[in-house]
Amino acid sequence: MLRSDIEKLHRKVMAGFVDQEVIPVAREIDEKGDFPFDLFKKIADMGILGIRYPRKVGGSGGTTTLYCISMEELARGLLSLAATTAMQCLMGTNGLYLYGTKKMHEDYLRPAMRGEKIGAFQLTEPEAGSDLGAVRTSATKVEDGWVINGMKTWSTSGPYGHFHTVLCQTDPNKGLKGLMFFFIPSDTPGFSHSKKFDTLGTRTSSLSEIYFNNCHVPDEYMLGELGRGLDVLLTILAEIRIMTACLALGLHRAAMDDSIKYCKERSQFGKQIGKYQLIQAKIANMAVNLEAGHLMSYKVTHLIENKVACLNEASMAKYFTVESACSACDEAMRIYGAYGYSMEYNVQRYYRDNRFLLYGGGTHEVLQTTIARQYLR
Repeated sequence: MLRSDIEKLHRKVMAGFVDQEVIPVAREIDEKGDFPFDLFKKIADMGILGIRYPRKVGGSGGTTTLYCISMEELARGLLSLAATTAMQCLMGTNGLYLYGTKKMHEDYLRPAMRGEKIGAFQLTEPEAGSDLGAVRTSATKVEDGWVINGMKTWSTSGPYGHFHTVLCQTDPNKGLKGLMFFFIPSDTPGFSHSKKFDTLGTRTSSLSEIYFNNCHVPDEYMLGELGRGLDVLLTILAEIRIMTACLALGLHRAAMDDSIKYCKERSQFGKQIGKYQLIQAKIANMAVNLEAGHLMSYKVTHLIENKVACLNEASMAKYFTVESACSACDEAMRIYGAYGYSMEYNVQRYYRDNRFLLYGGGTHEVLQTTIARQYLR
């Protein structure tokens, strides 16, 4: 799975950080539901927020594999922290990196990699989730730029974002070919957001609606070539899905680790519950699925690094690992019995958090459809 000493060392460093800095405070952070700015800054100081980007723009010069290892380990400690970090490293800054001007890099990208500014990604609308053809947020060309009107929802980091990558429709008559991404700083006149959503899980991830009321942006804030907006998304779609898969691996590991520990502590009918075959079967299934998920996921990260098209493989990995993580969290709750229903134990958080993974990077109903089409065409 991990093919180099650098990858193994990076996992060791990230695991140590999570064990020492994240896990001890994860429950408190989750209960408060506040964005953990202090941990976010520590992650930035480690160079993680710029791990995907080259050193020439202020990044750490890492790889997709190192990025995904980072997200997996963070998710093992606190999924909401990992999800916010993943947004900052990938969707929130990638369009800016690829298409932003040198000044935009200086004003936004470099500060984002230092943890001084937060980026967000605006795709979803009330009627446009999986169906991007239904996007209604409009970008109208004017003499000195573009005027943006509309709204987005389920925006990770929305309330705290200093800048946003926003999918807009430039020409409804062109359908998908009219879609374009625009860079919109949050201090743009006409920009606003709702209050943070009150969610079942990933409670420190700040989700909200975003509103655009005649937001004027200059021409250079259009990210990419006109008419090629979906290409901006497709350049990172495999990474989005494999990142989500690795978040699932981290959550899966947390549920499994806690279950194993509890199996050795809890006794019934005169012996540890881990001695019973039905409990052993649950642990075995967790272990097998986790190993399979690792093999699938890190195969994909290395394909990405070698510039091999692998969207289908990434979709498979995302589908499998998230379903496995949801199963592992459910089985952990069953192993804990009534104690799993108590807020005293972390398994209830894993059980709540895992639903978040089902939607990011593509719903599983959509993924199953697209995977099947590869074999039925």
